[in-house]
Amino acid sequence: MTLPRTAAFVRYLPFAVFMAFIGLDELLRLGADKGVVHLAETSLYYLYPVKALTVAVLLYRYRKEYTEISLKDLANVPVTLAACGVGLLVFALWIRMDWALGASGAPKGFDPGLLPGRGLQLAMTAFRVGGAVLVVPIMEELFWRSFLIRYIIDTHFADVPLGRFTWGSFLATVLLFGFEHHFVFAGMMAGAIYNVLLYRTRSLAQCILSHAVTNLALAIYVIYSGTWYFW
Repeated sequence: MTLPRTAAFVRYLPFAVFMAFIGLDELLRLGADKGVVHLAETSLYYLYPVKALTVAVLLYRYRKEYTEISLKDLANVPVTLAACGVGLLVFALWIRMDWALGASGAPKGFDPGLLPGRGLQLAMTAFRVGGAVLVVPIMEELFWRSFLIRYIIDTHFADVPLGRFTWGSFLATVLLFGFEHHFVFAGMMAGAIYNVLLYRTRSLAQCILSHAVTNLALAIYVIYSGTWYFW
């Protein structure tokens, strides 16, 4: 089957597939809670590598379509260093904003110590770090900061310059980005800061880099501190 290659499709498909995997995860957890399916505590851990690899394959397949990602932008060293600093700022705020809505509390997250064997623990942790640092920032920035933030301004989003500001697109993407994450307020904070970075740099590459720095710092923090609920 040949998939379409519209400008919108290639930017929302990886994100949609990623969210579909999250939906499947939640559905299986609900089924386990209701006794419909039997799952070991770590059964759903094995879904993450499939999710990360599937999205990575899609991003690679459509890589030539993502012309708004210019690695040449990263040659601007002062801006690149600032983007890295912004990523660290988001991380520092994120770990202090672990507030969940309602009574849902903190999720258990991914704890590799529950897996059998050191080799499997390391492999699954590597998938988590790799997915968070190499896959998620590209997928999310393409969807949020390239596609949706411009699509809200004009459905012919490709005609909207990258980094154009409107209050409607800013607020909508901040709110939705927040609700994509379990820690909603931390998500909104991150969405707002990444949006501002886009407005200031007009560079999706810098946003991807900043997002990757945040996720890498969070991964190191989670592994070092054992605060698995952040994952």
